[in-house]
Formats: sequence, C-alpha cells, structure tokens
Amino acid sequence: MSILKKLFTAVRGGAREVGESIVDANGIRIFEQEIADAQNALVKAKKSLTEVMAKEMQTKRKLAALDESIIEHENYAGQALEKGNEALAVEIAEKIGEFEVERAEHQQVLDGFSKHVILLKQQIKEAEKTIKENQRQLTMVKTTDSVQKATMAVNSTLNTNASSMVNARQSLERIKQRQQDRQDQLAAAKELEAAATGADLKAKMAEAGIGSTQKSNDILERIRAKQSN
Repeated sequence: MSILKKLFTAVRGGAREVGESIVDANGIRIFEQEIADAQNALVKAKKSLTEVMAKEMQTKRKLAALDESIIEHENYAGQALEKGNEALAVEIAEKIGEFEVERAEHQQVLDGFSKHVILLKQQIKEAEKTIKENQRQLTMVKTTDSVQKATMAVNSTLNTNASSMVNARQSLERIKQRQQDRQDQLAAAKELEAAATGADLKAKMAEAGIGSTQKSNDILERIRAKQSN
C-alpha cells in the first residue's frame, strides 16, 4: 500500500508539473482571458447597480407620495376638527397613522437601497481601476514577450549564420589563394619566356647602362662635342 501511495503521489506530482507548464506556456492568454472575464462581471455589476438605483428612485417617489398624503390628510383632520366632527377627525388620524407606518417601512427599504448603491458604486470603481491597471500590465507583458521572442530569433539566426560566415570567409581565402597561385604561375611563365628569348638579358644590360642605351649616350655626347666646337 505504501508503494501504491507513493506511485499515486508521483502521478499527482507529474500532473501538477504538466499543469503548471501549460499555465506558464499560456500565461499571457490566461491573463488576457481573466481580464475579459472581469470586464464581463463588471458589465453585470453595472446592470445590477442600475436595477438597484431604479428601485431606489421608485421608493423615493413612493415616500414623496406618502409625505403628500400625510400632509393632505392632516389638513383634512384639521378641517374636521374645525367643523366639530371629532369622529371623522379620529378616522382621518388613523389613516394618517397607516401612512406613517407605510412610510417608515419604505424609508427602511430606501436606506437599504442607498447603502447598497454606495457599496456597489465603490466596488465598481475599484474593479474598473483594477481592470485598467491589468490592461496596462497586459500591454507591457505582451510587448516584453514580443521583444524577447524577437531577440531570441535574432540570436538564433546569428548563431546559425555564424558557421555560415566562417565557411564564407574560408571560401574567400581559398579563392584569393587560387588567384595568387595563378598570378605566380603567370609571372613564372613570363620569366621563363623572357629567359628563352634573351629579353631578360637585354633588360639587365639596359638597367646597367650597357648595350644600345650606352651607344645612344655616346652618340649624343659626340654631337654635343661637335656643337661646342
């Protein structure tokens, strides 16, 4: 039994971890839905408030009507007394007493409505404030989540392209090396061709002032000497 209990506990622990991972993965969506639920509840609360306020107004009108009836019947009772009709005055006074009892009942109802209206208004005000704050927080967490996802995507792309960039640089170096090899081969071929045709020797003699260049210089010196004579 102890092993079965531990297994059951392990299963419950695994289920809790899975549940938590699901909640974490959908945290923003859940938070957004909670705000929507709160907004729906707020709409219902405002509807209830309007209903209570309507009953409050109805009760106030009833009280006002009773006050008018009481004043009216007090005048009637006064007129009856003026005319010496004591019995009628007593009957009217009894009616006034009924009005006053009814008025007291309605006043008690009105006091309850008024207190409830004040309470509901305060609760609605606090709920609206909380919802607005949650909406601001939702905007911030959405923005943060988008930025973090974008950053992760950029980092992933850079890491992926890092090896590609290395490969590209290696390919570029190989291309440059091949071009240099061809250039060296062309230079070597040109050198061999010059050696075969004697061009390299002529170039060396010209550089040393030997050969046709020296002969031209001698001719020029001779011409200058003749001119000076």
